[in-house]
Amino acid sequence: MMTARTRGHLANDSWEALLTAHAVLMKRFAAAPIWDEVSMREYDVLYTLSKHEGPIRLGELNRSVLLSQPALSRLVERLADRGLVERAPDPADGRGVRLALTEAGREQQRRTGRRHAADVTREVGAALTEDEMRQLEALTSKLAGSTVHREIEEAAT
Repeated sequence: MMTARTRGHLANDSWEALLTAHAVLMKRFAAAPIWDEVSMREYDVLYTLSKHEGPIRLGELNRSVLLSQPALSRLVERLADRGLVERAPDPADGRGVRLALTEAGREQQRRTGRRHAADVTREVGAALTEDEMRQLEALTSKLAGSTVHREIEEAAT
């Protein structure tokens, strides 16, 4: 007779499944022939910047990408040297810098993004029904939201 998994085991098994799916898909996406102009990590930064209305601080960017702050700083420097990202002084903090896409960076993000979106559509769309994609979106958004709420609570204390 099988016993039900404990809540802890279920949570850990769910987490492992999510990480495994992420790793498998990222390897497939990395193998796609679309990363000739920018790397996946560079695209991640361009994409994250494209989601913001205006310039953001490096710390804000760092919360949304999977890079250490020093690695992100070097990557941003390279993107700025290539004319894809612009840095401007933060008017609220003279020592701070705000980052934004240049027009060339925005165009690069769109060009690569169209190709990447087609790969994502093909991979995820082949594996999941529309209802499953909606469920996945809701569940992962809920997980991300709970993390955001915890970060806000921790910052307030």
